[in-house]
Amino acid sequence: MAESEDVLVSVGGPAGKGVGLITLNRPKSINSLTHSMVGRIFAALQDWEADDAVRAVVISGAGDRGLCAGGDVVAIYHSAKAGGAEARQFWFDEYVLDAYIGRYPKPYVALMTGITMGGGVGISAHGRVRVVTETTKMAMPEVGIGFIPDVGGTFILSRTPGLLGLHAALTGAPFNGADAIAMGFADHFVPDDQLGAFTDTILSADIETAITTFAVEPPPSPLLGQRDWIDECYAGATPSDIIAALRGHGAGPANEAADLIASRSPISVSVALQAVRRAASLPTLEDVLRQEFRTSCGALRSHDLIEGIRAQLIDKDRNPQWSPASLAAVTAEDVEAYFVSADPDLTFVP
Repeated sequence: MAESEDVLVSVGGPAGKGVGLITLNRPKSINSLTHSMVGRIFAALQDWEADDAVRAVVISGAGDRGLCAGGDVVAIYHSAKAGGAEARQFWFDEYVLDAYIGRYPKPYVALMTGITMGGGVGISAHGRVRVVTETTKMAMPEVGIGFIPDVGGTFILSRTPGLLGLHAALTGAPFNGADAIAMGFADHFVPDDQLGAFTDTILSADIETAITTFAVEPPPSPLLGQRDWIDECYAGATPSDIIAALRGHGAGPANEAADLIASRSPISVSVALQAVRRAASLPTLEDVLRQEFRTSCGALRSHDLIEGIRAQLIDKDRNPQWSPASLAAVTAEDVEAYFVSADPDLTFVP
């Protein structure tokens, strides 16, 4: 396999009891996902599903910065400016992959090291065995670029203890490995310097032995320790109500959360609030991904997606000019427009 390829695919372990190994290989961009990478991962998983000589899959990221920083949003930017067809197809195929991982019939082990955000969450958090370390820095940061949490993220965010998921969705703030376990994004905590031996044990023995040998009790979750004020403040009916409640707690993390939400795209925050709340009543990951495809296509029609990516990654002036410019200017009709049929909606392979 050429080291220049964006996804490295191989099979390790003893003959007849192999383990499929997927390595995202764009370390300079923290392994951000391109459309071709999504296709390569999907094809490898399909091949291994039908191969009795492969018993499990392990996915990891090259380099020391993280599993995956998300989708290639610069490509999304250029597609959006050109009408959005490529971005729409990317999301369609990416979400189909995320759903496939969620129902994959063989053990799927995700090593969620370092930066694991956005699309990186999609290819890891729906797997059967999800491993974090002390380096894990996870987030669903979409509202900061005029987008909405996607890749099945709102499925998990809507099912966290209390309202921790709304806090993560509306602020876009990163959280650590212990938080990820507490919120349902991950299962096991393995010290980072033990990950190589952990993977070797999966190859030479099995997943259960690797977990028993190397997984440790995670540290306390900082977010879980702040549930009281989070549950109280995020119960507000609207984003403005939530910010007011956060401000009412004065200095400290609640006020910092208010500042973050206030800096995000007003329409994105408003849609994200509804998306997480609606996801709570959707029964399956596929149902939620279909809703997310609608909200993603809605963002593609918006002013804020192009403007948010421009400000953060193109011009890098960090000064987006949002439209609508304030939460007060966002109407119920503006929000509802994100939930209409994507025409055609997302569908899944049998």
